[in-house]
Amino acid sequence: MDTRKELKTLFWIVAVFAAAFFLPLDSQRFMTAIDATLDLSRWYAREHVVLCLLPAFFIAGVIAVFVSQGSVLKYFGANAKKWLSYTVASISGGILAVCSCTILPLFTSIYKRGAGLGPAVAFLYSGPGISILSIILTARILGAEMGIARMVGAVAFSVIIGLAMSFIFRNEEEVKKEEQMNIVPPPEKRPMWQTSMFFFTLVLILVFANWGAPEVSDHGVWHNIYLHKWYIVGFLSLTLCWIMVKILNLKISWVAAGAVLTGLSAVIANIFIDNAVFVPLVPMVVSITSLSVILMADKRDDENREWALSSWGFAKQIMPLLAIGVVTAGFLLGSTHGDTAIAGIIPNSWIEWAVGGNSLLSNFFASFTGAFMYFATLTEVPIVQGLLASGMGKGPALALLLAGPSLSLPNMLVIRGVMGTKKTAVYVLLVIVMATISGFVFGNYF
Repeated sequence: MDTRKELKTLFWIVAVFAAAFFLPLDSQRFMTAIDATLDLSRWYAREHVVLCLLPAFFIAGVIAVFVSQGSVLKYFGANAKKWLSYTVASISGGILAVCSCTILPLFTSIYKRGAGLGPAVAFLYSGPGISILSIILTARILGAEMGIARMVGAVAFSVIIGLAMSFIFRNEEEVKKEEQMNIVPPPEKRPMWQTSMFFFTLVLILVFANWGAPEVSDHGVWHNIYLHKWYIVGFLSLTLCWIMVKILNLKISWVAAGAVLTGLSAVIANIFIDNAVFVPLVPMVVSITSLSVILMADKRDDENREWALSSWGFAKQIMPLLAIGVVTAGFLLGSTHGDTAIAGIIPNSWIEWAVGGNSLLSNFFASFTGAFMYFATLTEVPIVQGLLASGMGKGPALALLLAGPSLSLPNMLVIRGVMGTKKTAVYVLLVIVMATISGFVFGNYF
């Protein structure tokens, strides 16, 4: 008999029993935290998995399969010119308008394709941190000075943190440079413009499908795009169908059947489903299912099947860790979205009390807390607006905006699996420290 194995089994039996025996069901705070956990999990599943994460997995699959290694090495590789790699990383991340979780499959794909640590991390931060939409919304709701400070801070963060990571782990980067110098990328299978068109069509579908509702008083461009966003998505989807036939060489009859099924599902969902949240999910699920079946059934080009399998690989790697992170974040820090605000085991009042004024401690606390919270795309702005109304200082507010959207507990769990514990810890520490200092400086001027 293996005594150590039996003792380990006994330990877990006793631990589970003790947890059940002492479960504090009579504690209002504990039960509220359970409600927050379930609420955040349901909201995340409804609002982000189908419309955000599933398209992001397919975009990551495109990078892994269709974007040549030569292109990744040219723009993001360890031997790429720094001004080029960091410029491309910050700009390409900034146009995505994604959250700290949706950026993960894209970051994972370019990192595994040979991107240097610095440019890859700059991309990882810039995606949720420099989103053009979030900067505009911040300026409109929280004031021009906060919007400008966030924009300048986020752009600077992406470059500085990337350079710092590259310097701290320079020995590993030197090894990567030497390895990549000996790589001779195979010739491009198709012109770069075709791959770019394919990639950016998927990115635009992701962006417009998740275009947030404007303020009630807003009747400008933002409002008009929101009113017509599904027509825009429909047009982009037809463009994707054309790409699938002309560039990926998929059978036109299969693609047409998938498009018809998606269109019919959209009509049926609008007629028979009352809940507006569920209506767009139906055609998105049908379209993704159709695409997956078409790719897996294709016999003409192995890359098409590989695209589906690569996307599935990213989903298997990332989804379980995200689920653990969302549940943990909901229990500890609560669920805050829309008009819903449910406290976790750590009361919101404690957080509001800790981030008042503009001390280094209050800025650090805002950065640290924000780094572990989960913010969906654009939701950080109304949350900070509410905290400011409760007495939060402007410095801690900026610190929260610079640290929160780019990090979250689910995000940390995934990037730890990609980069390792040491690099992840350094990255998180750099974000928190820089956000703390930036908030403190900003708070002293405003």
